Amino acid sequence: MIIGLIGFGKVSKTLFNLIRSENITFITSKEGRSAETIEDIENSGITILETFRDVANKSDILISATSPKSALDVAKTYGRYAKGIYLDLNNISPDTTFEIDKCVDNLVDGAIIGKIDSNNPVLYVSGKKADELLFLSEFLQTNKISDDVGDVAILKMLRSVYTKSVSALLIESSQIAQKYGLEDEFFEVLSITEGEDFKEKSISRITNTLNNSKRKSEELEEIIDYFDDSDLTMVKAALKKLNR
Repeated sequence: MIIGLIGFGKVSKTLFNLIRSENITFITSKEGRSAETIEDIENSGITILETFRDVANKSDILISATSPKSALDVAKTYGRYAKGIYLDLNNISPDTTFEIDKCVDNLVDGAIIGKIDSNNPVLYVSGKKADELLFLSEFLQTNKISDDVGDVAILKMLRSVYTKSVSALLIESSQIAQKYGLEDEFFEVLSITEGEDFKEKSISRITNTLNNSKRKSEELEEIIDYFDDSDLTMVKAALKKLNR
């Protein structure tokens, strides 16, 4: 089996490192990638093809893990060359997922839940071909939601509503605590009710949010566009905070 990767960020690297089998070959391309990404690709040991069109043509499973704003363009550009399953793992709205479904055959809507570079993330999938990906449970927990493309996209967005709003609030609260010289005490009092590892998890969440604020802002914009008939006061406030 050949698994092709479009994008070689944390998601793709996590999958490449977790899914190890003599019966599976990973392929990707350096086409149009940044110098940093090219270095990561070359150091990984993955099989490198000249173009992403070649990657799409040769893959039994083609995985798109790029960014919310480029997901549809990637599908339009390379999805038509994919003969096998097209697994989209980007944090995109159901509307974008449905647009991708028009561009590619055999779309499976997917999401990796959990710390992306941990040893035990969980993969959620939906779509008519989702059953064919359950073999991945040998390498990481894989859960099928339904046969309906878009269901995982909705779950991803609902999770982001919560996690990104909480992250923005943590950033704001900790910055105020730091201003008054009470950062350690702030986490200490919260740990009494939130658990002993609350400080460690919070700092990790804050760092991840700040380091990836552009991508997370894009995800929040997708949420606001999709759930425009809902009360999104906290989401809009979180987006404003991240953009600052």
